[in-house]
Amino acid sequence: MSAFDPARLWDALGRIAPLALAEPWDNVGLLVEPPRPRPLRRVLLAIDLTEAVLDEALAVEADCVVAYHPPLFNSLKRLTLSDPKQRILLRAVAAGLPLYSPHTALDAAPGGINDWLLEAFGPLAEVAPITPSALDAAAGGGRRAVLATPRALGDLLPAIKGLLGLQHVRVAAADDRPIRTVAVCPGAGGSLFEGLRGVDLVLTGELRHHDVLALVARGTAAVVTDHTHTERGYLPRLAARLRAATGLEVHVSTVDDDPLVVC
Repeated sequence: MSAFDPARLWDALGRIAPLALAEPWDNVGLLVEPPRPRPLRRVLLAIDLTEAVLDEALAVEADCVVAYHPPLFNSLKRLTLSDPKQRILLRAVAAGLPLYSPHTALDAAPGGINDWLLEAFGPLAEVAPITPSALDAAAGGGRRAVLATPRALGDLLPAIKGLLGLQHVRVAAADDRPIRTVAVCPGAGGSLFEGLRGVDLVLTGELRHHDVLALVARGTAAVVTDHTHTERGYLPRLAARLRAATGLEVHVSTVDDDPLVVC
């Protein structure tokens, strides 16, 4: 494969997940640019850039890591090897490895993670962002949708687990009413769902205990999966989209995983 200008990868990522769609508090785009970046041939995708993922990137000779969660988020006053997060950044720079994060831009974009989560519910009659973007009416935070045919919660759970590749999810419901309307948000959906009314079911990665109680009290069932389980399953699709857009060799990390396990 011929060498690939890194700027072309940033452009492709920006078309898939326009950075202007990211939440104002987020830190997205090219976060680490080594002084002598090498031409790209191979890209590694992960949700979190842990030391294990960085080791994998170096082992497979990746030329860039696209980490969904920003590996550089809070301000830094020093860069030392004693701090794990800082050590990862220093090692990436030393290896000439650029780091890019699409995070909430990839959530909000049409065809992004929000729309992917809705695929668990089958045919839909209506779909709209919970908080629409001023730049694109089809983009924005979360998604609210109306099912083409109302279904029982128990009938929806196998498809949710199948899409996310899970054997278990946590469910809270006040009754067994048919599900007609749903809302989704990858990661933590608590603040996005606070003002939401008239929804029969929400699907997200994590909710605070009292948020769950408030949802159930107003007749909304909640399916909670743990944070990254609503995100990681999208990486193979992102890999396919990047391959099609760039012709690069794109790998999904094999060591990236949710830190929580069911025992």
